[in-house]
Order: sequence, then C-alpha cells, then structure tokens
Amino acid sequence: MTDLKTLLADPARGIVAPGVYDPFTALLAEQAGFDCLYLSGASIAYTRLGRPDIGLVSVSEVIATIELITDRVGLPLIVDGDTGFGNAMNVQRTVRGFERAGAQAIQLEDQSFPKRCGHLAGKKLIPAQEMVGKIRAAVDARQSDRFQIIARTDAIAVEGFEAALERAGMYADAGADVLFIEAPRSLEHMAQIAERFAGRLPLLANMVEGGQTPMGSAEALHARGFRLVIFPGGIARAMLRQGQAYYASLKANGSNAPFQDRMALFDELNEVIGLPEMLETAATYE
Repeated sequence: MTDLKTLLADPARGIVAPGVYDPFTALLAEQAGFDCLYLSGASIAYTRLGRPDIGLVSVSEVIATIELITDRVGLPLIVDGDTGFGNAMNVQRTVRGFERAGAQAIQLEDQSFPKRCGHLAGKKLIPAQEMVGKIRAAVDARQSDRFQIIARTDAIAVEGFEAALERAGMYADAGADVLFIEAPRSLEHMAQIAERFAGRLPLLANMVEGGQTPMGSAEALHARGFRLVIFPGGIARAMLRQGQAYYASLKANGSNAPFQDRMALFDELNEVIGLPEMLETAATYE
C-alpha cells in the first residue's frame, strides 16, 4: 500500500481524501476505491459525542478512533489534530500518539483553545510565532519523516486574507509538509493561494457543504493547484439524512418493511464487513 508521502511526492497526482469517522465508514471508503482517508475532529464530535465541533473531543478519544480505523483498513489516514490539544509540549505528545496509532499525517491549526469548526464564526487565533513553535515541535517529535505535518491557518476569518498568506509562509518555513489555508471565500482567493504556494509544497483544499468556500470538484481543484482535497464531514451529513428517514419510518410504521428497499439485508452487511473471510480464517485454527 502506498504511503501518503509517496502520494504527495507525485506532482501529477491529485489526492481525494473522503471523511470517515469509524472503521465502518473507513471500510466503505476503502471499498469504494479511494487512496487516502481523512479523520476529522468534527466528525468524531458529531458521532461519538453527538455534539458540535467546538473543542470538546479529547486527544485520547482521537487516538482510540485512529487505532480502531488503522486496525481495519490499510489506507493512509490523515488525522485532524485540532490545536494539538495544548502548547508545543502537548503537540509533541499528540504527534507521538497519532504516529504510534497508525496515522500518516496530523493536521494542526492556529486557533486558540477551545477551537471551533473552521467554517463557524467567532474563531480566535494564537500568535503566529507560537504556531511556528508548535510546527517545529511537531517536526521534532515525529519518529519518521514519512509522517506528514499539515499546517492550517484560520486567519482569513480573523485577520484577513493577506495575513493568512503571511502566516502560511511562516508555517512553511517552520517545516510543514502541507499547507492548509482554511475557508477562502472566493475562487480568486483560491487562485492567489495556489499562485503563491503550489510550487513550494502541496496545498490542501477543504470542501464543506454549506461552508464559506465555494464548492468544487476534486478535478477542478487539482487543476487549480490543490494537490489534496478533503471532504471531511460529508459522510456524517449523508448519514444524518438517512438516519432521520429510517427512524421516522420505523416510528410511523412500527416496522422496517416500508424502508426495506433502502436498507442492506443481513447477508449483504455481513459480506461487506468480511464475515465469510473471518469464518474461513477462524476455521484454520480449529
């Protein structure tokens, strides 16, 4: 299986990383043919806590989720590390934990704590030099340079577009492997980001349905200079609609019969999650 650093090293190859939040969604994404996966802190908050993305998820909850996913699938996993869960020393502990758990990249952002989803209002930033120190700490903490450091700035919404570009340049100088300038609000801004940084190191574009950034296809974004495109919360929003419809039908009808054509059958589910292979393997030990 190709690792993330190798994928990023090919300038002609665009990478699409769908959002996942547990081993089941990771398995479905792998079976769909993706090369890379993205685990967002927001999706963990939505699905493990039933809460919004406002800094409630702990580092231990993220690491536990990474371990479960990497035990089930072999694709490179990018993981949202939020603010690193504290100062530079906390960042180092977070990096070591993520790397041991099997992640291939950590995304770190320059918000203060508690942080907010990048497409929510009311964000606050730490000083740029403090974030530079966090990135340097992350680089020093990793065991292998195969583990990628993705530096994110949320400065557009707080300090303006030019300040975001300046911060991104500082983070690249500090040793980031990938740059992520969150929530550009126009195609013109996205073009300026690509013009300034695409020749220097890989860029990440974040597609959030209903967010601040204009929605675009991965192909179009790759053509604009964004090597890595993530769709972090799409699966949670898709599951929301499906789950609401399912429970409403069950409540109204007292039966799954009216909804059955929208559901997998028992045997189909077991086939997808690997029951036949597991039973066959188990038999070899009897």
